[in-house]
Amino acid sequence: MLKTKHIFSRCLRKTIPVSLSLLSMGTVQAAEKLCAIYPHLKDSYWLSVNYGMVSEAQKENVNLRVLEAGGYPNTTKQQQQLMLCSKWGADAIILGTVDPLAFSENLQKWTGNIPIFATVNQLILDKKQSQNLKGSVGVDWYWMGHQAGQYLAQKHPAGSGVKKVVLLLGPKSSGGTKPVDKGFREAIEGSDIRIIESFWADNDKELQRNLVQQAIDMPDVDYLVGSAVAMEAAISELRSANKTGEIGLISTYLSHGIYRGLLRNKIEFAPTDKMVLQGRLSVEQAVSYLRQQQYETHSSPIIQPLTPDTLNVSTIEESLSPSEYRPIFDVKAVESQR
Repeated sequence: MLKTKHIFSRCLRKTIPVSLSLLSMGTVQAAEKLCAIYPHLKDSYWLSVNYGMVSEAQKENVNLRVLEAGGYPNTTKQQQQLMLCSKWGADAIILGTVDPLAFSENLQKWTGNIPIFATVNQLILDKKQSQNLKGSVGVDWYWMGHQAGQYLAQKHPAGSGVKKVVLLLGPKSSGGTKPVDKGFREAIEGSDIRIIESFWADNDKELQRNLVQQAIDMPDVDYLVGSAVAMEAAISELRSANKTGEIGLISTYLSHGIYRGLLRNKIEFAPTDKMVLQGRLSVEQAVSYLRQQQYETHSSPIIQPLTPDTLNVSTIEESLSPSEYRPIFDVKAVESQR
């Protein structure tokens, strides 16, 4: 397992005096119960977050229960999952929200007073609901889109010849697509990159494959820019259409398939926000809070740009779960005497 440098400062756990008889017998302290909720597990992005959370939960010896909503449109399901976490007796909830505003006015309706830790996706809350929010981990996805746009803008500056781009960023109104879109558009201002079409759909493989097919059938397309799901589909669709090498592929985030595409020079560029590390940091935040240890209330890994020539082992280990890893939904702490 990669030894990640912790950014949280640690302090000694407070101790309560106990009798000599209890000390000699040892006392069993119940492990903390963390409940984590993801928007989905349809691609390896959230799979890698899961790996980071599971490995850190095992290291910290806490109980971890994982739920996933099945997609960004499923706000109601995520509400129900918040209630399930509460009924389970979670000491803290780590929430990857399906929509930044989904719980802005009613979070406490589903969670009561359970401390909440936002992970990956921004969680916007009103003053009353924000009393529950004790920490967050994530990057501003504006900069994920900006890095992708900056790569193309530097490659095709003004006067070098117009290049046409089709965007396939994912769901139009959920997840990080809005800031990615804004960041990309602002980064290409003043360059010869032109967006000729934007296609939107949930990050479902078949939905994105259909959009990719439409995009590559358009005349004079030079680049497809979009989600890892879309770009993974694009690799095989370009091969089937005998257009490999004719259209460049730029992913707005990293996945296992995108990593393989970078290794094979099928993907030109992808930024990574280090998903494994984010999963670990979210568990660290929750555990530090519950154990009354000092911690950073917001943690943000440094976004790393990747091309076929700049792949780094440590960056990949902080980003992607092992290739054989499958999602784990339940981690049970080992009872210990403290």
